[in-house]
Amino acid sequence: MNTRLAPLLACAALAAAAQDCRAVEPLDTFSARLGGYVTDFDTKVRADGQTDDGTRIDLERDLGLDSSNTIAFASVAWRPWERHEFGLAYYRDSADARRQIDRDIEFDGEIYETSSTLRAELDLETYDIYYVYWGLDRDTWVMGPRLGLVWYSIGLDLELEVDANGNPVGSGSVGSSVSADLPAPSIGGSWRWVPGGSDWRLSADVGYFAADIDNIDADITFGRFGVEWFPWENWGASLDYTLRRIDADAERNSFDGNFRFIDSGLRLGVVYRF
Repeated sequence: MNTRLAPLLACAALAAAAQDCRAVEPLDTFSARLGGYVTDFDTKVRADGQTDDGTRIDLERDLGLDSSNTIAFASVAWRPWERHEFGLAYYRDSADARRQIDRDIEFDGEIYETSSTLRAELDLETYDIYYVYWGLDRDTWVMGPRLGLVWYSIGLDLELEVDANGNPVGSGSVGSSVSADLPAPSIGGSWRWVPGGSDWRLSADVGYFAADIDNIDADITFGRFGVEWFPWENWGASLDYTLRRIDADAERNSFDGNFRFIDSGLRLGVVYRF
C-alpha cells in the first residue's frame, strides 16, 4: 500500500467511527443486557420441624456450599411512555458439596449428629422486576421513585451419606428437602446521569421494605450502583455492583423457619440500546 495513503485511510476510518460515537442520553427507549454475575451469597437458614425449632445453618461454614460463583444473567428494560420504565432480569445459581459436620444439626425435623457426613444441594432462581416513574427529567440527569420485586425460588436438599459412627447410609434413606418462594419487594428511588456530552452513564437504585406478606414476615434492603460506556450509538458495556439483604420468617407448608440471605456481587455485561 502507498505509505502516503495510509494516514489518509486511517483518518477516514476514525472519522467514520466517530459518527457512531455519539453522546448517550440519560434514558433509553429499550435496552437489553447479557453478561456474567460474580456472586457472593451469604446464606443462613433454619428449617423447623413440627414440634421443635431447627438449627440455624450457615450454608458455607456448616455445609461447605461455596458462596462465590460466576453465573450468567440477562435483563431487559422498556420505556413505552416518556416517564414510565419497566424492567426484568433473570439469573440462576446452584451448588453442591459434601462435608463432615462438626456439630449436631436439626433440620426440618431430622437430626444429623456430629461427625456425620452430609451431602447438600442448593438451587436458586431469581426474577427481578421493577417500575420507575421518572418524575424529574433534565438534560443530563433523571430521577424518580422506584417499585421493585425480586422473586427468589430456593431449594435446599440434605442427604445423610455416612452416620456419626462411620457407617455408610443407603442413598436417599435419610434426608431433608425444603423449598421456598420468597418475594422481596422494595420501595425506593432511581437516578441516571450522563456527564455533559460524554459516552458514559452513571446509575443508582435504592430500596427498602418491611412487611408480612402471605405468611412471610420479611425485612428487605436493596442497593445498586452502575456505570455504562457506549463507544457506539447502540452498543456498549455495563458494570455494576448490587447488594440485596433479606431476613424473613416464614410459616408455609413448603418451608417453616427463618431465612437470612445476602445477595451481592459485580455484574459485567454487553448492552444493546435504542
